[in-house]
Parts: sequence; C-alpha cells; structure tokens
Amino acid sequence: MRRLLLAVLITLIAIPAFAAEAPQTEEQKTLYAIGLIMARQLSVFSLSPAELDMVKQGLSDGITGTKPLVNVEAYQKKVQELATARRNAQGEKLAIAAKDFIAKAAKEKGAITTKSGLVYLPLKEGNGASPAASDKVKVQYRGTLIDGTEFDSSYKRGEPAEFPLNRVIPCWTEGVQMMKPGGKAKLVCPAATAYGEKGAGPIPANATLVFEIELLNVTKEK
Repeated sequence: MRRLLLAVLITLIAIPAFAAEAPQTEEQKTLYAIGLIMARQLSVFSLSPAELDMVKQGLSDGITGTKPLVNVEAYQKKVQELATARRNAQGEKLAIAAKDFIAKAAKEKGAITTKSGLVYLPLKEGNGASPAASDKVKVQYRGTLIDGTEFDSSYKRGEPAEFPLNRVIPCWTEGVQMMKPGGKAKLVCPAATAYGEKGAGPIPANATLVFEIELLNVTKEK
C-alpha cells in the first residue's frame, strides 16, 4: 500500500493536473487526499520550499526514468539520518515552546495541575459518577497541537469515540477520570503523558497536546 501511494504521489507531482484548481470530482478529491497523506509522512523533514523543490525533482526523475543524479541506495542511510536529525530538532523547539504554553494554561481560572503535569480545565460540569480507569467511555473530542493545528476530531468524523479508558494515552486515562457524564473539559497534555519522544502519525516528537473532550457516557466494567 505504501509503495502504491508513493507511486501515485510521484505521478501527481510529475503531472500536476489539478494544481490550478480545487478538486471537483470524487476521484480528484481522493487523489488530493493521497497527496495530503503523503505530506504527513514527509512532515518529519520540515521541508523548506527550496527543499521541497529538490524532493519534487527526485520524484519526477524517478517516475520519468531520467538518470538519477545520486545513487539512491547509497543515500538510504542518509535519509534516515536526516529524518532523525530533523525530528530531534523539531522536538527540541516544541519542548521549549510547550513550557510557556503549559505555564500559561495552568494560570487559567479553574485550572488544576496534577502531579504528572497534566493541566485540567473544566469547561462544563457534568453529573453522576466519574469513570474509573477500567470503565469504557464514550466521548466527543478535538485534538490540537499548541499552535492550534488540529490532528484529530470525532466531530469531523461524525460520530463519538468509545473505548476502555485504560487503553489510551496516560493524559486521557487520568484526565477523563476527573470528569462526569455530560461534562466538558480541556486537557493540556505534556509530551510525557501523550506520545513522548517518538510522536505518532501527524503528532511530532515531544509534542504537548490539547484536547477538548465531552464525556457522553460511562459504561461500568464488572
């Protein structure tokens, strides 16, 4: 599947058929979505416009059969090294920015900071018993990075999420236990309580995450 996506992306870059206008048909939208998916995979490199042009040149040469300007096998290790270096550099910047963000959130009215560093901000009080870590919860939520970039949203998917509370990131397991059904809260999750130094998908390494969560229902596990 990954090879197929890469092949399609190469074709799209080499022949930018829909670059001048927004996608109209379902096929065009699907192809555009493939580009977005591949862009997420390349996001670790934090490419500048000039660097992106160099990547496009490599992709174009590869799909058109133009003689490569470098030996790709010889550079596979360097690609991994560059990814690691860029990821680490991005992580260091995020860690520095997160300190001020977390400190500011902790000063908001009603904020509670736990021992783990989680900042819990109640937005709407609920009623009833709070869930235990072993309970199953149904929630609506929106997740963003500290710069406001949204990386996940049950609202956009059009349906709430349901899962055992002890099978998610520590920030959620801890924070949702502080809520009651019908309530809404914001969780500011330091990287150590989220995806840590490795990150996950569109979430970079050392990223502090912000979640707005509505607790819809709790199913007590026996």
